Amino acid sequence: MELIMEQMPIVIRSLNSGFLQTLKLFFVTLVGSVPLGLVIAFGSMSRFKPLNYLTRIFVWIIRGTPLMIQLMIVFYFPGLVFHNQIWRGMDGRFTAAAAAFIVNYACYFSVIYRGGIQGVPVGQEEAGLVLGMTKRQIFFKIKLLQMIKRIVPPMSNEIITLVKDTSLATTIAVQEIIWAGESFAKGSQGISGAIWPLFFTAVYYLVFSGVLTVLLGWLERKLEYFR
Repeated sequence: MELIMEQMPIVIRSLNSGFLQTLKLFFVTLVGSVPLGLVIAFGSMSRFKPLNYLTRIFVWIIRGTPLMIQLMIVFYFPGLVFHNQIWRGMDGRFTAAAAAFIVNYACYFSVIYRGGIQGVPVGQEEAGLVLGMTKRQIFFKIKLLQMIKRIVPPMSNEIITLVKDTSLATTIAVQEIIWAGESFAKGSQGISGAIWPLFFTAVYYLVFSGVLTVLLGWLERKLEYFR
């Protein structure tokens, strides 16, 4: 116990640094995947059949393969095929991870969006057309709020999952919190063979997931008025 207390300041400092990378990856993924998911959803609902089929096949491939494999493809594929590694240094590794995460989660979000949009009764769109509204006006003034109300619960689940999935970035040596925890087992900053820092990372995930759960629950309650 005394040894752990001695190691604690060094470990906490390193885990805090790794957690900042985890937070950065989390927020970059959300900022990129939320709007991209909407674009993919519209593509999958398009009446232009080639676009519709291509989008659905792409979503099927992304959802049907592990995120870890997608990370390795994004990171290693350019170097293997073009003999030129475009992801250089830690910034390059982070960018590769962010790209893989954004595409992956955009595909999952697109399915949720599509379900939310298609769940709005057709009669409401028809009523809007009778009133002389354009399809754009119908979407933003009638469908959008109802869609948001419907998608918040499944989106919340995916967002909480994203918190934990960020740990997969360690596959391509992104120095997030799991990487920081593992480094003490291998030998880092004068500490070697210490397993407890890796288990201690769970505290960070639990606290962050708890905060998100409270915030998303509050948002869901705020939208209860819109039935």
